[in-house]
Amino acid sequence: MNRLADQSSPYLRQHADNPVDWYPWGEEAFDAARERDVPLLLSVGYSTCHWCHVMAHESFEDAEVAAYMNAHFVNVKIDREERPDVDAVYMSAVQALSGAGGWPMTVFALPGGTPFYAGTYFPPQDAHGLPGFSRLLSSVAGAWENGRDQLLGNAEALSAHLREQAAGMAGNASALPADFLERATHSLQQRFDARHGGFGRAPKFPSPTTLSFLLTQPEGRSMALATLSMMGLGGLHDQLGGGFHRYSVDERWLVPHFEKMLYDNAQLARTYLQAHQAAPEGGFLELARTTLSYLEREMLSQGGGFYSAQDADQEGIEGKFFVWTPGEFAELLGENAELAATYWGVDAAGNFMDPHHPAFGKRSVLHVPRQLQVLAAERGENEGELRVRLERARQTLFEARAHRAAPGLDDKILTSWNGLALQAFADAARITGEARYLEIARRNADFIQAKLSDPGGGLLHTYGAVSGLPGRAAVRGLLEDQALYGLGLVSLYQAGGDLSHLHRARELWTLCRTQFWSEEAGLFYSTGGQAEVMLVRQAGAFDSAVLSDNAAAALLGLWMSRYFADEHSPDEADAERIAGRVVQTFQADMLAAPSGFGGLWQVAAFLAAPHTEVAVLGSPDARRPLETELARHFLPFTALAFSEYGGGLDVLEGRSAAPGQAVAYVCVNRACELPTSDPGTLNTQLERIGL
Repeated sequence: MNRLADQSSPYLRQHADNPVDWYPWGEEAFDAARERDVPLLLSVGYSTCHWCHVMAHESFEDAEVAAYMNAHFVNVKIDREERPDVDAVYMSAVQALSGAGGWPMTVFALPGGTPFYAGTYFPPQDAHGLPGFSRLLSSVAGAWENGRDQLLGNAEALSAHLREQAAGMAGNASALPADFLERATHSLQQRFDARHGGFGRAPKFPSPTTLSFLLTQPEGRSMALATLSMMGLGGLHDQLGGGFHRYSVDERWLVPHFEKMLYDNAQLARTYLQAHQAAPEGGFLELARTTLSYLEREMLSQGGGFYSAQDADQEGIEGKFFVWTPGEFAELLGENAELAATYWGVDAAGNFMDPHHPAFGKRSVLHVPRQLQVLAAERGENEGELRVRLERARQTLFEARAHRAAPGLDDKILTSWNGLALQAFADAARITGEARYLEIARRNADFIQAKLSDPGGGLLHTYGAVSGLPGRAAVRGLLEDQALYGLGLVSLYQAGGDLSHLHRARELWTLCRTQFWSEEAGLFYSTGGQAEVMLVRQAGAFDSAVLSDNAAAALLGLWMSRYFADEHSPDEADAERIAGRVVQTFQADMLAAPSGFGGLWQVAAFLAAPHTEVAVLGSPDARRPLETELARHFLPFTALAFSEYGGGLDVLEGRSAAPGQAVAYVCVNRACELPTSDPGTLNTQLERIGL
């Protein structure tokens, strides 16, 4: 047993029984390396990473390999989700050395942590142009003993490169071109797959931040809607249980990488809600609902926090939980088997096989090759009757699947990702009017406040528990937690009208502004003064899978500007300038790779939009017809305010409704329409400001 058994990270605990003498990240490992005069071997991954499991089985569970690692290195296992600050530094090293990156990540470093060689997955023997892991270990250990000067030189050169790279992130703050947003849309059109949706070729990722941006652009909306439709029909979407897998290995969204992440599903649920507002007849609301149902059913803790992820592998076989054969359909569905197999594309040829377990055979990932109306026309049958039969079949299959070995659950709770979930459930509450969504959102806010508040006023990053012990929070000083959770609180205010949530978001913005913003560099750093000091200080702007740090902070600042900016609130009054500066800093990167900067494109679109506000006053019951009308409209950059009595915000000051009635005020650039109590009139006013 190594040192990982009592760690709160499920990923680290997965390696507690390895013969490798793993250390968690920290000074104990550094001190041991200095005392023994050996290099560090850092292994970075996460609990649902398929190739992390493969490398663990091939190498870390091998007694001979482990003995060599223990003799020649101090071995450190790192959860990239628990320590994104550590991961970002060493990923930069991997990318600098190889031009690419990914997980598992393997880094060799000096005892103090400075890297001198790095890569990703290494097979047990030489293969695919990669050295075998054992040969690599021997080479590094030999070089440490007999050619250390070269390794020290490599470390110095690599660290200098990383510092230079970090320093070079600062932009020149030049003005944006007049057609800045149009350039993004045009560039994305050039890469758009008109047949299958999405951008580029396989593998395809859902890219919710880019899709949300495109929904705000009239010239780009059709690309977003088409992509969201095709994703919903493909195997990327769990056709039985709702929610989405991580990415598609093909261009058709057919065969996914089967892990399910909180961040994908939270962001996609919100994007589908936006798509529903933009195109109510597109079937997007049902996809949002089933995604939220998946999160509520399988990812929501008893206390109100959301877990992080579900594994791609079950019983060592990728996707085993999710794939089917015609025989299983026949056994379970009887007379509905043929219809269900046709609808969900299940046949003897199959469309998926785990290459590491060929004996498992070919199976089918459920997808929808022909939509129901097309299938009904082909069969000459009633569409409504087919829908009822398929729903009965779906429920039967879902219940049968529940008896299979379930995907492993990464039960750590990350503040930043919970902010994304909070945003999704709060938006769902506002758009659908369903109280259950609002209750989930409020419980989540209470949980994060109770369990993850930092005594310094901000939020800690991760919360987890080891069996039999109380849960504990850890890792302070990360921008992603303050910014992403702040955005979630803005959405919760817009859904529930509780000003305390908006004021807490304002406090988090103040932390972003004071602890993470660099006026000189024109960007937000990913770590603040309370964080552990790393080799270099990173600044995230690329949406690798989650809305980037800089985009989240800039968006939070823009919302605070809309709600609070006046001569008495200098931080909020300056927030719009700061957001604009961030876009200027990264504009060259945004234009060079627009699909990777959807969050910052949203910031740019927000900056270009007029200042719009909608205030609805009156008792909750009286407001409901006006709020229902308001929820139909896609208003992504409009400050929404609700109150029974008025006051508390500029947009509410001096406004009120007669007893038993409600009234709405629609304002653009501080000029307001006549107040109205009529939903029809409100519809007309909102259509003038909608996208």
